[in-house]
Amino acid sequence: MFGLYITHPQVRIDPAVPVPKWGLSELGAARAHKAAESDWGKQLRRVASSDETKAIETAEILAAAAGLAIEIVDGMHENDRSATGFLPPPEFEKAANWFFAHPEDSFRGWERAIDAQRRIISAVTNILASHDPALPIAFVGHGGVGTLLKCHLQGRPIRRDGDQPGGGGNLYCFSLADRRLSCDWTPIEEWQGWM
Repeated sequence: MFGLYITHPQVRIDPAVPVPKWGLSELGAARAHKAAESDWGKQLRRVASSDETKAIETAEILAAAAGLAIEIVDGMHENDRSATGFLPPPEFEKAANWFFAHPEDSFRGWERAIDAQRRIISAVTNILASHDPALPIAFVGHGGVGTLLKCHLQGRPIRRDGDQPGGGGNLYCFSLADRRLSCDWTPIEEWQGWM
């Protein structure tokens, strides 16, 4: 059966609000609802979420369509960037490039990529250790740690070239039997389901 790593779609950006507290924008919520109406959305039997608002809102939309409650999981949050606070998009992209290119170093106080990768791998592994592999599961989180997990699942070094397309709201699928990827980042409303 399949596991999904799903990133939250578009958010309401507010520099006055801490990034982990940002919620979904109208577009982001509409995309999450469209994904929840898909065949794969109704197949989900477990939904685990980061504790950040935008991930929780995405997870709740998906879980409600499948008649589930979400599980908020420690360790699934995005890489800790609180040391710099909000960075305008052009500066953030430069910082993210640096973060992936120097995984063993900290960008101006950010959590190191190798530490964020260990954390997300541990969180996902712990959940799957008690999960019935015959039941589809979704992990709802963020692009940075999602890419770090994807690099691990592919047996590749940390690199940004495996990052999701801009805007968020993407997923990749992996087999619960062997943890191999069966699809690369795909917009949540376009994925056709497990094959």
